[in-house]
Amino acid sequence: MIEYHYETNFELNNETKFTDWISRIIRQENKSPQDIAYVFCDDAYLLEINQRYLQHDTFTDIISFDYGEGDAISGDIFISIERLRENAVLYKDGFDRELKRVMAHGILHFLGYKDKKEKDAALMRAKENEMIQLFHVEQ
Repeated sequence: MIEYHYETNFELNNETKFTDWISRIIRQENKSPQDIAYVFCDDAYLLEINQRYLQHDTFTDIISFDYGEGDAISGDIFISIERLRENAVLYKDGFDRELKRVMAHGILHFLGYKDKKEKDAALMRAKENEMIQLFHVEQ
């Protein structure tokens, strides 16, 4: 089950469409979607999580906690809406695309994709772009 929680003044327009999209991403990688929670929050909320659980004292757009085992994809994904808005302006990509990029990014981490090394980051970005294109594909 994919759930959405709102800790800031933001809501997805069509949760069902996002749920279908996230499920397609996971199934495309031959995995099974299980319990996934997206938590949309502000910078302060995400900074506290970053400090408390990861010992990082920096702002970020996303933090994901992977609880999956084997082919079952499960975890929590925290997304700062403030950071997304700033990044959308910075990268000139638009808020909706940035939202989809970050939502896919968290799932891609659960699927085993990394982004710490330059080569891995390039593959992650290519996969994000590929998954964003799936949003408009009807099954």
